[in-house]
Amino acid sequence: MKKISTREMVYLSFLVALNIVLSRVASIRINIGTVEGIRIGFGAFPTIFAGIMFGPLAGGIVGALGDFLGFFINPSGFYFPPITLSAALGGMIPAFILQTFFKNQPDTLWQYIIAIGIGQVITSVILTPYFLQLGFNIPFLVTLPARIVAQCINVPLYSFLTLAIKKKTGSILNY
Repeated sequence: MKKISTREMVYLSFLVALNIVLSRVASIRINIGTVEGIRIGFGAFPTIFAGIMFGPLAGGIVGALGDFLGFFINPSGFYFPPITLSAALGGMIPAFILQTFFKNQPDTLWQYIIAIGIGQVITSVILTPYFLQLGFNIPFLVTLPARIVAQCINVPLYSFLTLAIKKKTGSILNY
């Protein structure tokens, strides 16, 4: 396992903080009953970015810490660990796909759309609504349409932002 440098730890800490702010403060939250059923925003971007730039483990850590700490800073309902698992996977899956299937190829927007799209479909469209149904009795099909529409917007946006930032700062982050 690669040792995480102090510099990388600072970047990852910043991404955890950004995840919390974008998820808990700068997003639209729609309650279903007494529980947040749908959150529309850009909170997943720091997690995805961490996974792609620093590796799947870093993306998983940023997602899990962002969700865990964010819940205690701004709770909604009760803490349900499978939601944290979904947040961690959201940072890990795109990084795994890029490392596995597109390793020796130059970065393109379509590669990022595919990798991030698969990750978001698995986590945000399938797992999170399933876990909300298990933990909070929110019907899966109630949240599904809004999640699909949100990901149709988020996936291309996350892909474009990640690729643009990676091209601009790649030499700084990878020193």
